[in-house]
Amino acid sequence: MRPPLLRLILTPGEPAGIGPDLAVTLAQAPLAACLSVVADPELLSERAAALGLPLRLLPASDAVHVPGSLQVHPVMTAAPVVAGQPDPANAGYVLHTLRVAARACLNGDADAMVTAPVHKAVINDAGVPFSGHTEFLAELCGSALPVMLLATPRLRVALATTHLPLSAVPAAITAESLSAVLRILCADLQSRFGIERPRVLVCGLNPHAGEGGHLGREEIEVIGPTLDQLRRDGLDLVGPLPADTLFTPRGLAGADAVLAMYHDQGLPVLKASGFGEAVNITLGLPIIRTSVDHGTALELAGSGRAEVGSLRAAIDAAIDLVSRRRRA
Repeated sequence: MRPPLLRLILTPGEPAGIGPDLAVTLAQAPLAACLSVVADPELLSERAAALGLPLRLLPASDAVHVPGSLQVHPVMTAAPVVAGQPDPANAGYVLHTLRVAARACLNGDADAMVTAPVHKAVINDAGVPFSGHTEFLAELCGSALPVMLLATPRLRVALATTHLPLSAVPAAITAESLSAVLRILCADLQSRFGIERPRVLVCGLNPHAGEGGHLGREEIEVIGPTLDQLRRDGLDLVGPLPADTLFTPRGLAGADAVLAMYHDQGLPVLKASGFGEAVNITLGLPIIRTSVDHGTALELAGSGRAEVGSLRAAIDAAIDLVSRRRRA
């Protein structure tokens, strides 16, 4: 008996950005899954016309993807969409597409969700507190602590803190939060990626990992003792390590993942080495969610110059994660 087809649900993100372009472009090629999109059908048709690409819109179903078509869960925008010109009036539309997709996964109507980029500032300008997909989806799914992981074929980087001002990072790194993040990271590397005993390198917070306390004491008072306790519990952790030398080929040898203390400590390195092929994966959720490694690129919307590589990688990663879960 042939296994059931994988069902992926895609949210195109900010309607004035490149998300709709990517959805339309992705639709032109064969996919090893059933793909449905939560979006305004008129928006998709308009963007396909702007790109000069054929597009047939179909009701959402469990049928195999047909190149040149998209299965659509219709959600209407609140205001007309002009490529490159985001409107806070459509913030509610963006958030509703995420709710529809997440509920489909929670209800078992989809195996995984894949997200194109949203514009956080526009959503906040609409009066909705929003720090990112990761936190929003965690609240929808009732998950206390999501963990943000970006992965390329050569490197995985997870974050101890996500979308915080740099001034708020030290206070957010506590023994409790760091322990929880590392337990989730190691557990999901085992269950989702099939790594029997993951080896994780942990960055220090301060330059030179605090230089023995002369450049900060977080490594001595919080990070180091937390890692010691987790090692006693059986986790394979190395650190705290200076981030400036950790990300060298020698430093990364034998590592399955790196835990960075904050967003711009680890992600610039990962994106510099694999931009356009990196995938954002949210750990600690009851659903599988993958995403692109880039922003809305408003200046490229409707131009035909948006690169679809990261979205393809996110689709491939979702298929791989679903397949691993089924085999398990």
